[in-house]
Amino acid sequence: MTEATYHRERRTGKSRAFGAFEWLLAMRYLRSRRREGIVSVIAIISFLGIMLGVATLIIVMSVMNGFRTELLSRILGVNGHMYVQGIGVNITGYDALADEIRKVQGVTSVVPLVDGQVMVQSPQNAGGALVRGMREADLKAMSIVSDNVTLGSLDGFDEGSGVAVGSRLAQNLGLTLGDNITLLSPRGAITPFGTAPRVAAFEIRAIFELGMSEYDASFVFMPLDEARAFFRTNEGVSALEIRVTNPDRINTYVSPIAAVAGPGSMVTTWQQRNESFFSALQVERNVMFLILTLILIVASLNIISGLVMLVKDKGRDIAVLRTMGATRGAVMRAFFISGASIGVMGTMAGFLLGLVFCLNIETLRQWLSSLSGTELFSPEVYFLSRMPAEVDPGEVTAVVAMALFLSFAATLYPAWRAASLDPVEALRYE
Repeated sequence: MTEATYHRERRTGKSRAFGAFEWLLAMRYLRSRRREGIVSVIAIISFLGIMLGVATLIIVMSVMNGFRTELLSRILGVNGHMYVQGIGVNITGYDALADEIRKVQGVTSVVPLVDGQVMVQSPQNAGGALVRGMREADLKAMSIVSDNVTLGSLDGFDEGSGVAVGSRLAQNLGLTLGDNITLLSPRGAITPFGTAPRVAAFEIRAIFELGMSEYDASFVFMPLDEARAFFRTNEGVSALEIRVTNPDRINTYVSPIAAVAGPGSMVTTWQQRNESFFSALQVERNVMFLILTLILIVASLNIISGLVMLVKDKGRDIAVLRTMGATRGAVMRAFFISGASIGVMGTMAGFLLGLVFCLNIETLRQWLSSLSGTELFSPEVYFLSRMPAEVDPGEVTAVVAMALFLSFAATLYPAWRAASLDPVEALRYE
């Protein structure tokens, strides 16, 4: 939009909405001059506010999406989508029941398991852990474990009395491959003096690292037969772990599986077991979105203040333009373009900054950690060993649309004031 284009439109008498005249006037008003430099400073601050607001919203929403996805994939990778348990008793005849449940449409696998909480001990340390007894084939089919064995192997897992432990648990106990780990279970023999805890030592045959600190520090996998003997479940198992094709619609599988399992069984889903955890994540995500939206609102208010000051400063110029034939609509559109340009440029810059940050967030985290000398995003606090980011196109579109709407809305009042300026009053004392 140049002055030549503007004069050509004036000569031909053809003018259109958002034409060369409005663009030329808007761009001139946005340029910094000595007299109205404060207006340009406010415009720059508004641009930076919108850019940082959009970028921050995109980054935070993407990190929280990635955090939820990573946690969900690891939780559902180690744990099943659904569990069938006996009410107060262990499940006997579990192989036949598993075969019946596999016939339910949508069920991909049914795994018998024995689990229980134990105290783990070594000459160096002690702590709590969760033991899960499984068959070798079922454990190898759990790719999140079998693909992340860092030391040892799962081959021949059913044949011996060895166990697989998480890397952080082995580190905390000061143990490594081939060492013995002592497990103490409260489910022991009943004596006249009460229940005596059961203690047994097992060789560490494999060490795995799942990338989720809570699981790496607490999980111990044991052969199913050894677990049944250790926890004294006799011929039964604690539960049947079920996986389905669509875990997001897990509630649709509850009724048919419960009908197969029978009235003496209880069916629970992954959503029920982790309801409070994921509800807290959702609440935190929504609150963060609302808080960060305030950045965009403040930046929009800066646009309003900058344009109002510009209208007051350019009152005489507006009056002269009106007397020369400029319409109210032309003046209003010129000031609308001035404010909207700040919003559009700030939104686009924030969009690009947010995407670049999300694509390189782990590299930036490591760089900031080395620069500050502190560990950002500690695995002990956030459960994951790396910072995830998952950009949702729908959410990004919503953020960009909201930023543009606030920017456009912020220009309406100042533009209306400029168009409503009375030329006679503005030039009375000139």
